Amino acid sequence: MGLVTVAWEVTRSCPLRCKHCRADARIRRDPRELSTDEGRSLIAEIAAAGAKVLVITGGDPLARPDVFDLIRAGRDHGLHVGFSPSGTPRLNRRSLEGALNAGVGTIHLSLDGAGVETHDAFRGVPGSFRRTLGAAKIVRELGCRLQIGTTVCKETLAELPAIASLLTNEVEVDVWTLFFLVVTGRATSGQQLDAAEQDQVLRDVARARYPFAVRTVEAPVFRLMLAEESGVEPPAFGVGDGRGFCFVSHVGDVCPSGFLELPVGNVRTSSFTSCYFDAPLMRSLRSQEHYRGRCGSCDCWSACGGSRARAWATNGDPLGEDPGCLYQPHAPGHCGDAALLRS
Repeated sequence: MGLVTVAWEVTRSCPLRCKHCRADARIRRDPRELSTDEGRSLIAEIAAAGAKVLVITGGDPLARPDVFDLIRAGRDHGLHVGFSPSGTPRLNRRSLEGALNAGVGTIHLSLDGAGVETHDAFRGVPGSFRRTLGAAKIVRELGCRLQIGTTVCKETLAELPAIASLLTNEVEVDVWTLFFLVVTGRATSGQQLDAAEQDQVLRDVARARYPFAVRTVEAPVFRLMLAEESGVEPPAFGVGDGRGFCFVSHVGDVCPSGFLELPVGNVRTSSFTSCYFDAPLMRSLRSQEHYRGRCGSCDCWSACGGSRARAWATNGDPLGEDPGCLYQPHAPGHCGDAALLRS
């Protein structure tokens, strides 16, 4: 599996005060951020390394005046550019048109509640829900691909059916991405679903019939459940932390993902290519022989691989078993069978 997607956190500046923020964002920009020229060089190297997708995220990437130049650089290097702005006053028709004109292929917006009260409480700033829905409408009017992301945790669990209904009936989306909370940044262990709760959410979503695609972040066993429900074989290899996916921080640290922020190098002192392909942790993440616990002996490893970020956050071992997965390796049957996913 080669490199598929790189997410670059161009800044950690953001006026929202989200309860779960992975980046623990602050109002002011960090003076150590990669410069425009450093960013252009990074994007060129990402493309040369064979990546197909560049995700420009934050913080709020609209906090950077050069963000459209960075998007344009990604487009010019043949990358599909995803853009993930925050629901702030900067998110308006002008900025969305600017992103689209610069070459964005997908715009990602976050929706963590089905109404003003729930979403704004989670995001910490009044008006975020209204801005997000308004931006979604504009994105569709502009003809851009739209992805909605929802954090799945204790506080949003009861909202998921209503959010799904909202996306089905009122917001024309292409993809709904469920981000299963990992205890990092501002997130706390009390917010994280237990394995049984996570399992139930994944099963409910896999059995549902939505007019849009559904993806998960830090819950790769969903691929197996989805394959089971649709009656097809699971993918030969699933992209995951350090396995086709990579993250670059605002200061240039290269990590397996934003939720597994264990730097393996920095693009200011090492090449991005060597960090991703040659760093010992990255290489270990791509070989099951280095995994421990159930993930180390799992017959579904190639398609799933488990959440490396959750293994790290829970047990301090990025190569340990995924505590959010109930699958028992080598039980009779096949991956994703409902009778097998039991603790």
